[in-house]
Amino acid sequence: MIDKPNVDAAYALESAEDVKALYRDWAGTYDSDFVEVMGYVYPREVARVFAERRGAEDAPILDIGCGSGAVAEAVGPGVAIDGLDLSPEMLVVAGAKGIYRACIEGDLLGRLPIADGAYGALLSAGTFTHGHVGPEALGEVLRIARPGALLCLGINGAHFEAHGFGDAFARLAQSGAISTPDYIDCPVYAGEDHDHANVRALVVVFRKR
Repeated sequence: MIDKPNVDAAYALESAEDVKALYRDWAGTYDSDFVEVMGYVYPREVARVFAERRGAEDAPILDIGCGSGAVAEAVGPGVAIDGLDLSPEMLVVAGAKGIYRACIEGDLLGRLPIADGAYGALLSAGTFTHGHVGPEALGEVLRIARPGALLCLGINGAHFEAHGFGDAFARLAQSGAISTPDYIDCPVYAGEDHDHANVRALVVVFRKR
């Protein structure tokens, strides 16, 4: 049993039910005792890459694994953005901020309650990481992206290497399903003294063909 939810507990998760249990207990304090205390800048980095690459046609937007809404907050107001998460409690927190057009509960490792080709852009920070989601979810991500959609998917650096994301993206590009990806290195945390301060991620940027 976890006395206090934290990043180490999140990395140790083994199932969707474990994820739901952790974030059920963490939702109310996630912003204050994780985002703020840990100096969590990862969502800002994904939003920055998206802003550099986006075009007027890249809408509506889906924030995959939206949590409490840090990516949408970084993207800023005036955009059509929906939030997707496995945790209903985290969606309540995100929804209360008024930053999402809609909040959708769903599991990337199953069939999402979203139509084929529904989104023109898909963003993610913190979902493709230890204890969460591997490259097996990429097929479902692509299903809900329309042809030409821009995807900016943040993937924990160590998780990327350990779980074969490079090979998965290479196969997708070779098959013509996606454009050749760009890999942009970014920090997950900034200016904080803790055990995870040096963690890096890759923002993988590509378009669905």
